[in-house]
Amino acid sequence: MMPFGRSVVSLSFYATQSVFSDPGDMAPRYAGLPRDPARLARIVREVMIHRVEGELFGHTHPTDRLYQDAETRYIDDILRIIVERNDAPLTVRREPGDRFVGICRDFTLLHVSLLRHVGIPARLRSGFADYFSSTGFHGDHVVTEYWDEKRGWLLADAQLADPGITANWPVDFDPMDVPRSRFLVAGEAWRAIREGGADETEFGLRLPGEEPFVGERFVAGNIRLDLAALNKVETLLWDVWGEEEELERYDRVAPLVSGEVSFEAVRKVFAEDDVLRTPSTVTCYAPFVGTHLVTLR
Repeated sequence: MMPFGRSVVSLSFYATQSVFSDPGDMAPRYAGLPRDPARLARIVREVMIHRVEGELFGHTHPTDRLYQDAETRYIDDILRIIVERNDAPLTVRREPGDRFVGICRDFTLLHVSLLRHVGIPARLRSGFADYFSSTGFHGDHVVTEYWDEKRGWLLADAQLADPGITANWPVDFDPMDVPRSRFLVAGEAWRAIREGGADETEFGLRLPGEEPFVGERFVAGNIRLDLAALNKVETLLWDVWGEEEELERYDRVAPLVSGEVSFEAVRKVFAEDDVLRTPSTVTCYAPFVGTHLVTLR
């Protein structure tokens, strides 16, 4: 069997848009885009601002934008918001007040959408990065995994594409080639805890003034998100389904979403496992809007 990284079928799958990454009627906004992954990442960085980095720009996000942008799942809707705030081409850098207020998932989804548009296979990967903390804490994060013809699958972090922003973090690598030791995909984080004895409290989400979300169950949720993204179902990070007590299930699934992933294996388990497969309706724990049910497109 041909290895996953070289499978023509899998590369074709990831070179086409998903329901979430498809620009739809906003596709004309992609006209004239460069094909270079790094330049596309810089475009993303200059039309988006992370909801917790306003101080880095000397900017305060309007509260209504936090509410509105927090639940924008699909790229066509994200693009609509961007151009409503500033109708310039996407290649024009926006001021902070004109940017989409997002999180890592939004930066990554737009980067993946642009890459797929120019024919480069790309997918979201959910996991944990150690480069947003000086203590080595592995924070909940999402990055791009894209296909390089010479080197295979590489990790890229579009959120780091502006050197002025990156300088605020302990980053000593090319954002278009994130070392896999600095970003652990969810399955590898799970195995580090369950098999390698890593401290589960060092994996999760810490926000100022809030109780941290850490530990095995949080990592298990990331495995569900990562498996879904490998199947091109790229939900919001607070869209939740399939919560259950059987952690041994994730012992079985973690190897499938670690290392050189088998395309056939991740497609099969996602199709056959009712707990792991994303249902048509999910529970959204949106941080600003509150908990509610959402039926996906």
